[in-house]
Amino acid sequence: MRRRPDTLFTPAFVALAVADLAYFAAGGALIGVTPFFVSGPLGGGPAAVGVAVGAFSATTVVLRPLAGRWADRSGRRPLLVGGALLFALLVAGHLLVTGLAWLVVLRALLGVAEALYVVAGFAALADLAPPGRAGEALSYNSLTLYLGIGTGPVLGQALLGWGGFPLVWTGVGLLLAVAALVATRVPETREPASGPAPPAPLIHPAALVPGLGLFIGVAVVGGFLAFASLHAARLGVDRWSAVLGVFGLVVVACRLLFATLPDRVSPLRLAAAALGASGAGLVLVATVPAAWGLFAGAAVLGIGTAFLTPAVFAAVFSRVSPSERGSAAGTASVFIDLGLGGGPVVLGLVVAARGVPAAFLTAAGLAAAGAVLLASRPVPGAPVPAGPDT
Repeated sequence: MRRRPDTLFTPAFVALAVADLAYFAAGGALIGVTPFFVSGPLGGGPAAVGVAVGAFSATTVVLRPLAGRWADRSGRRPLLVGGALLFALLVAGHLLVTGLAWLVVLRALLGVAEALYVVAGFAALADLAPPGRAGEALSYNSLTLYLGIGTGPVLGQALLGWGGFPLVWTGVGLLLAVAALVATRVPETREPASGPAPPAPLIHPAALVPGLGLFIGVAVVGGFLAFASLHAARLGVDRWSAVLGVFGLVVVACRLLFATLPDRVSPLRLAAAALGASGAGLVLVATVPAAWGLFAGAAVLGIGTAFLTPAVFAAVFSRVSPSERGSAAGTASVFIDLGLGGGPVVLGLVVAARGVPAAFLTAAGLAAAGAVLLASRPVPGAPVPAGPDT
């Protein structure tokens, strides 16, 4: 594929973004509708909802590193198209589900499709980004996730009202088919190795420390989102959803306005600053028992969230060869799943023991520790201080 080194918005880049938007909108619809399917036709309670939803994430965590290796061996395009098609097929299988056990099996298999598609998408995005602009590419592309997760539940609710669950599964399946079709317009981006080389590591060491910072950032945000609405209601905020709206708008605005920032500064330093901002926002929420403190803290937290993921992935991709981007993406993205799952659980235990403000202060402490960890890492290309043996 020929393109100018400084061109970001190529047809391939746009095609990947459109495919991602369709894919994440389908995922958003499932997020909104699946709990009602479990508690409605399947007659399950809250525990059953948790099992069905959790089966998806558990499989994804295990499969992401393997998907990364496959992306480096077989290419990005087969996993993009195959992952979307497998997702569509499994969603269509929901039409035959009559019991919770079969739904859990399907949800676990959906995690396989998710691992294939998302890891290959991260790797392809890094391949398509011009040299020195990986952070910018990640900032722009990540908007498809937010738009998809935001609009998907609305679409799912509309389809459910018009034709029940069968129409939801059909509509989501069609969205995923569109994602697969558009993904065929993304050319293969994998750069073959110059000679015989060992397979990329299953767990890439270059992604471990940045990934730990990402895990902390995602975990504290996941905990905030889980309890922000409850905290808002206790403060007397009638429109509690507005808090989450402010958070989301700030994330989107920062990624649009400052998309190139991760490429103009040290990405690890930016990630450390992002964690620091996240901690500051959580301290504000926890220590100011008023609505303005909650909204201001949510905005500051949104600033930190906006920069963390692009900065971390830019740092990871700057440390690996093109032939190992899939492995690195698979390793780093595992930390996202762990954070999303673990953050609400850990902070929920703190809420039960000490209350919501204490949980937000705990999250702020974790964010500060993560900021120190990333800030202490050496910047690539910077001189290493001489030690006693040098």
